[in-house]
Amino acid sequence: MHKESRTVAFLTLGCKVNQYETDGMAQLLEKAGYRVVTLEEGADVTIVNTCAVTNIAERKSRQMMRRAKEKNKNTVLVAAGCYIQNVENTLEELPEVDLFLGNNQKNHIVAFLEEYFQNQQRCNHRIDVNHTSEYEEFSIGATREHTRAYVKIQDGCNQFCSYCIIPYVRGRVRSRELEDIIKEVEQLATEGYREIVLTGIHISSYGVDWKERQITLLTLLQRLQLVDGIERIRLGSLEPSVITEEFVTGIAGLPKICPHFHLSLQSGCDATLKRMNRHYTTAQYQKKCELLRQQYGNPALTTDVIVGFPGETEEEFEATCDFLEKLNLYEMHVFKYSIREGTNAARMPAQVDGNEKHKRSERLLAMTRQQKKRFEEEFIGTEEEILIEEEKQIGGNLYYVGHTRHYLNVAVPKELFEESEKPFGKCFLGKIDGHLEEGWLNISQIRLGEEFS
Repeated sequence: MHKESRTVAFLTLGCKVNQYETDGMAQLLEKAGYRVVTLEEGADVTIVNTCAVTNIAERKSRQMMRRAKEKNKNTVLVAAGCYIQNVENTLEELPEVDLFLGNNQKNHIVAFLEEYFQNQQRCNHRIDVNHTSEYEEFSIGATREHTRAYVKIQDGCNQFCSYCIIPYVRGRVRSRELEDIIKEVEQLATEGYREIVLTGIHISSYGVDWKERQITLLTLLQRLQLVDGIERIRLGSLEPSVITEEFVTGIAGLPKICPHFHLSLQSGCDATLKRMNRHYTTAQYQKKCELLRQQYGNPALTTDVIVGFPGETEEEFEATCDFLEKLNLYEMHVFKYSIREGTNAARMPAQVDGNEKHKRSERLLAMTRQQKKRFEEEFIGTEEEILIEEEKQIGGNLYYVGHTRHYLNVAVPKELFEESEKPFGKCFLGKIDGHLEEGWLNISQIRLGEEFS
């Protein structure tokens, strides 16, 4: 079978970085003559891009691989990514897999598949990512979304939080060449994308592996500000350490940066943070939030919180609750601690009971629902910039939906536009007048702002 007539299906687990790399593999294979199809259609090649962030993620990765082979026993099954990087004896443990593709090897997918089709032998393509300084380059010309594109700027992590396996399966920090990022973003702009989201394993570390070159995340943002056609730049998850006066003052002078910042917290108790090997205190984290609020007034601040970390007592959890009440963030993503074999936290004593984790999680989820609603209500009656992304049915009516610069979900009644008008990828000024169903905010009036015409 010639590669020009081959089909390929993708199954992706995990983070935005995995999805970006899946898109990268898909575009390389399409360029080589493959046709991307769904799993249900039956593909000559099925690529499962796996995740290893938790034991549950690994189990789902194995299930997805078995499901793909059961659905189509003749498919060439490729297992890629973090779980594959972490399995010691891949050939023995995963007999259904034909080709193993570790991290930092995905951009060789075309050559590796050709090698497999020629030799018809199982192949194991993994390198020791902990001893490489090479960044795995992809260049994405288009994504699954119509107006927003994720752009990977770095890989790897040097933090070694006690609960996290990622530094071991992704390796040390490796930054992408600045000019390659700019070139990709310029291409995305020509394709009609208006918003980019910078993503990576630890984007706050961008440039730390180039100390002699003095390139930082701020340097990159200053260059991206100059790309014509891109109207919004959104940052992925940030470490508190990157939020300095110099950084905040610098980004405040870049009008394309959205006032929406995800600062990873994990716990509001200093003793728990120390066991997690997080490199800040609650007082330092609060100061970072204050710096952003001083410059942006009312930015959307979001975070991650882990409940039930080993040794977390009732008193420590109460300290977290008190701290989060005081911070009053826009939104919290709450996770129940899950033992991750191979990490220091998995060996810690005083593992918290599952029922207790659930109870603590429910309490924080109730808190974040209240805080989120309060934050959104502050925008009712205001006129905000909205970027239209897609059409959606809400409560039986048709809307054009999108986000504000603060990442508020907004919906514009379709009748506010001319019947023939297609507003996707366009920015408007819209007046927010209240809540709809499913967490959407209603836009009652729109106008094309002078700055968008």
